Parts: sequence; structure tokens; C-alpha cells
Amino acid sequence: MKDLLLKAMAKSLDLEENSFSGQFGDNPVMQVRFNFYPHSDRSGVTVLLQDEEVEGLQIVKDGAWITVPLIPRALLVNLGNQMQIMSNRIFKSPVHKAVTNTDKPRISVAMSNEAEVDKEIGPMEALIDD
Repeated sequence: MKDLLLKAMAKSLDLEENSFSGQFGDNPVMQVRFNFYPHSDRSGVTVLLQDEEVEGLQIVKDGAWITVPLIPRALLVNLGNQMQIMSNRIFKSPVHKAVTNTDKPRISVAMSNEAEVDKEIGPMEALIDD
């Protein structure tokens, strides 16, 4: 799924379809987290399966925290800092948090992709203005 997303994002910017995936390297890091607490991520792409009954994910919009609506069984795609760097800030890494519910536990499953640990990333040359 990550490769399909990265190719689509590259095409949307008129780049070669493997532009972003090439910066992740041949052995990108994949992490899966089962979250039961507030968190933040630094990934290129994070795919999140939210709890179907308990809201909790919030993003900053116009300087205020807003709750991301629940869509049962939908996968939420969050772009991280690495994708923001590779796209030269065209794709943004949103500020987000998870908040707790005092009545019900909230459980989510997140899968994130990151570049190889020793891989240096940077903006795509075609996206750099002089």
C-alpha cells in the first residue's frame, strides 16, 4: 500500500513515480504500533486504523485543535516529517495528538514507513526553486 501511495503522490507533482520511494531505500523501516496513549510520529507515511467507537485523534486547524471524525473500518493516511522534507513542504506533516476518553479506552493500530536509518533524505530536485 505504501508504494501505491508514494507513486500517486509523486505523479500528482509530475515527478517520476518512484521519486519518493527511491529515497526510502531498498530496506525501508516499517513499524507497527498498537497505541493506547497520546503519541507523535516522524515517518514518511503512517496508515492508521482508528478505534471504531471512541474518537481521540486531533489535528491543529487554524490554530485550534479539532477532532478527526471517525469513519468505521477506514484507513487514515497521515504524512510525516520525512514526506514533508522529500516534497519540499508541498505535502505537510500535520501536528496531531491522541486524547484519552475518561469513560472508554481508545485503541488504534498504526503502521508507519520510514527511510532506512542511515539513509539521507532531501527534497526532490524538481521541487526546489532557485
